[in-house]
Amino acid sequence: MATSAVDEDRRSGEAQRRGQRDVGAGRGYALLLVITGFAGLLASWVITLDKFHLLEDPDFTPACSLNPVVSCGSVMKSDQASAFGFPNPMLGLATYGVVVAIGMGVLAGARFRRWFWLGLEFGTLFGVGFCTWLQYQSLYEINALCLWCCLAWVATILMFWYTTLHNVRQGHLPAPSGVKELMGEFHWLLPAVHIGIIGMMVLTRWWDFWTG
Repeated sequence: MATSAVDEDRRSGEAQRRGQRDVGAGRGYALLLVITGFAGLLASWVITLDKFHLLEDPDFTPACSLNPVVSCGSVMKSDQASAFGFPNPMLGLATYGVVVAIGMGVLAGARFRRWFWLGLEFGTLFGVGFCTWLQYQSLYEINALCLWCCLAWVATILMFWYTTLHNVRQGHLPAPSGVKELMGEFHWLLPAVHIGIIGMMVLTRWWDFWTG
């Protein structure tokens, strides 16, 4: 899927250099946007419903609260869960929905201007930055994990790196030719390393618990 996206992005980039101002994207990348967008929507929807239950009943225990570490309820009750003055998943319901719409549009053949793709780049950069802050808060301040949040983290990381790959291949983001070829050949490497680092942080943070 991703390899096909890289090939189609290369052809689209060549077309852009011939003077076409509107740029589409490969089917693989579009599908990735749809899948990760739906994953983020699902996580946001479930967390929102559980948040409503918690507001109705402070003693409510979400289904994903499995133990002292994997405790969605602890995360939802924290101040960090409403970083902008309202529950974080409400932001996810809006933004992940936009990602799904963009992916579906590209699958239907939509083409967009450079500013649009850079806007998506900024949006996913903000998303991955916000997720990084939430990861730190979960591991070292709240001292608990939410499985649905983890799903949203992975989805956001994937959409950020593959959006970056798309924009580099299209020339929307400046990069040396060697970097472009490297990112195209090993497109899976950066997201895999990113997710792997988070996994190692989670593993080492509660090593005694996991191995006890």
